[in-house]
Amino acid sequence: MGSAFPVFYVRDVEATARFYRDLVGFTELFRMPEDGTPGYVGLMLGDSRLGLVDASWPGETIGIAVGSGPRAELFVYVDDVDATAGRAEEAGGRLLRPPGDMPWGERVAYVEDPEGNPVALATPVAEPPAT
Repeated sequence: MGSAFPVFYVRDVEATARFYRDLVGFTELFRMPEDGTPGYVGLMLGDSRLGLVDASWPGETIGIAVGSGPRAELFVYVDDVDATAGRAEEAGGRLLRPPGDMPWGERVAYVEDPEGNPVALATPVAEPPAT
């Protein structure tokens, strides 16, 4: 099959799915269960997928506990970093680092999703330096 995708352990699957839909445009592929409070939501952005599963899942299935700190960082390319970062709070997140131009030719901002995971938002602004 040759594909993979990250799955984030989250305390509030619905709120976190809404954040990724509203802020950067992920679309929902499916949810389980279909009705009521979801235990899992599968999302897609372009050809990238992201799974969100209730934080109780790893304890129930493989016997490990989820910590309280960030559990992942997601790097997402967007059309307009400044506008997208400006909507972070409205989408249920928080701005961690305002947009700035990076030496590798991208404009990058960091926001935090409702679960405390950092999300890098990036837009290419110039050709990267020659190596």
